[in-house]
Amino acid sequence: MSVEIKSPTFPESVADGTIANWLKKVGDAVAQDEVIAEIETDKVVLEVLAQSDGVVSKIIKSEGETVISSEVIGEYEEGSSDISKKEDIDQEVEQIKEIQPKKDTNSKNKKNGPAVKKILSEKNIDPAPIKPTGKDNRITKADVINHMSKQELEENSPPIGAELRSDRPEKRVPMSRLRSTIAKRLVSVKQETAMLTTFNEVDMQPIKELRSKYGAEFEKEHGVKLGFMGFFVIAAVQALKKFPVVNASIDGTDVVYHGFQDIGVAVSTERGLVVPVIKDADTKSLPEIEKSILEYSDKARNGKLSIDEMQGGTFTISNGGVFGSLLSTPILNAPQTAILGMHSIQERPVAINGEVHIRPMMYLAMSYDHRLLDGKEAVTFLVSIKEQLESPERLLLNL
Repeated sequence: MSVEIKSPTFPESVADGTIANWLKKVGDAVAQDEVIAEIETDKVVLEVLAQSDGVVSKIIKSEGETVISSEVIGEYEEGSSDISKKEDIDQEVEQIKEIQPKKDTNSKNKKNGPAVKKILSEKNIDPAPIKPTGKDNRITKADVINHMSKQELEENSPPIGAELRSDRPEKRVPMSRLRSTIAKRLVSVKQETAMLTTFNEVDMQPIKELRSKYGAEFEKEHGVKLGFMGFFVIAAVQALKKFPVVNASIDGTDVVYHGFQDIGVAVSTERGLVVPVIKDADTKSLPEIEKSILEYSDKARNGKLSIDEMQGGTFTISNGGVFGSLLSTPILNAPQTAILGMHSIQERPVAINGEVHIRPMMYLAMSYDHRLLDGKEAVTFLVSIKEQLESPERLLLNL
């Protein structure tokens, strides 16, 4: 029985998608719940699963074509996974080839002289492409020699421009749907917001000591490592409560104040940057936040994030330090008002109480929309995060 292969049901926020990959081709056997194809949307890559065992019999939508929600993209024959239609077709083609009469390439050779026939036979040369110059349209020995020389030259000579191509290779590929969407959003943010960035630096020594002292016990108790990001999420939540305007967003001519803190954590993947959201981060403990970060990071890198897990968000944290970035200016994640950028930790000499100490320092960068945030609010917000990170006990006391 023929069964339709349909694209998944898209959420309301997703209008359409693009066939990214057909993991099965016509004639391939599929098992129930096996991934047949992947559909890339503006936000995530969705998998198309087989409803039952069978064999793919028809592909209606090819790779690169646009599809809408629940659209038929192919068909498969149910319950015939042990039979490959493609193999049957290939066998039929081979049989047809075998019974087709072979072209007589020796018709021209019949009227050639003995010397020519001998060379053609010894060198296994097809006389058809040789241009005859002899009497009665016969091939001469010179014709064969010239043909051999020309053929040898063509085989040994590189194509025209090959040297240039090998030295200066180029490859043109279409931009992925996700990459294209990211590009449009970033350009839109630059054009439609009054984005500025303020900087500060934080002494990471207290948090490093805390991790060194309790890290192993924390992991044993909660089954997850004690990282840096969890501290930054909690510090951001506390600062957002103090400065609710940073947690707000602009909608037309209105300012929307959010009574919750949903923190987006930027994750880099092979397909591009995605931002899963820790919902209601203000109600979660440090272990719960660390578990959420680990879970979302694994899902993001494996392409398993759902659209719901990336929707919303009132504030975003991006960590360029994992790639070695010392300082950067993160771009806003619209329609949010601000984004915090973390960077690599480096030991630097700093003055503490009139003395020089070597401390693990990190630069912080916060980009914000100047249409809603003034410089004073942005700077004091970032200082609040810095103070909490340099005194982790403030995080526990909600100071």
